[in-house]
Amino acid sequence: MRLTVSDHVAGAAAERCVAVIIDVFRAASVQCYAFAQGAERIVPVAAEQAARDLKQAHPAWLLAGERFGIRLPGFEQGNSPSDIARLDLRGRTLIQTTHAGTQGLAAARNAQVVLSAALVNAPATARYIRSLAPASVSLVRMGMQGRERTEEDDVCAQWLSALLTGAPYDTDAIAPRLRAAPSAQKFFDAACDWAPEADFAHCLALGRFDFALRLEGRDGDLPYLATRDCS
Repeated sequence: MRLTVSDHVAGAAAERCVAVIIDVFRAASVQCYAFAQGAERIVPVAAEQAARDLKQAHPAWLLAGERFGIRLPGFEQGNSPSDIARLDLRGRTLIQTTHAGTQGLAAARNAQVVLSAALVNAPATARYIRSLAPASVSLVRMGMQGRERTEEDDVCAQWLSALLTGAPYDTDAIAPRLRAAPSAQKFFDAACDWAPEADFAHCLALGRFDFALRLEGRDGDLPYLATRDCS
């Protein structure tokens, strides 16, 4: 297995085998918590208007999304895992659009397999990848707004790489490292009410979920994320 690490939309578009789209703060974490709350599927879209059009066509679907971290006007949910974790989503479909994570999922159209990963499902994602025995894997760090690298996505890629190769990794160092990261400071700033402090803990629940997230329905159907059990 050839393992590479790449960045942003360009990195997502380049992989031909397995692309792992990493967005720890917060899109991929939100996805994991949504499925844990019973969501049936998540439809990730890149464009805000496309998300609004889907909501109009499917009024019962939950519309969630952000730009610059802030919930979009008229959307029912933003991009907060702690908010999502309080909802009863049994049987529901979510429409999700974000500044980074869903952009990567949309861009990875050339890959045979597209996965979404965060710290909360990194071990399960690694187990699923190993079960595929792929020729190549690209760990794609989406970063801040899909343009700047961030510490949390770097850490997730490092941990996934260690899990895939069997190398040691000090997971005890993750929380203090990320607590000091510039991209985490919004969680501890009262003025950033769109990023509650509880989100930091939710995103840092290492390996909480025993499922990988795979993008399905890409052959002419509406692409959607579904879980793949890796317990």
